[in-house]
Amino acid sequence: MSPIGPAAAVYILCLLTSATCAFLLVRSYNRTKAGLLLWTAVCFVLLALNNLFVVADMILFPDINFWALRQIAAFAAVGVLLYGFIWESE
Repeated sequence: MSPIGPAAAVYILCLLTSATCAFLLVRSYNRTKAGLLLWTAVCFVLLALNNLFVVADMILFPDINFWALRQIAAFAAVGVLLYGFIWESE
């Protein structure tokens, strides 16, 4: 049996995936300076932060409730991406 359960593995893999996407988007934005890449990169940074809060909430500190921080990070990520789509369409 592995030291972490299947749910914990999924939470950690989601964190690693969103952090990797954020890194690749930031790197691509630094090369091209395309506006939509910036908004998408910021969105994925916030999604990685959201996933970090999930890992902290569910695995590291199960006695502490991070629900509000998770919701704020998720709302901010969607808001930034929506703003970026609207801003770049003009």
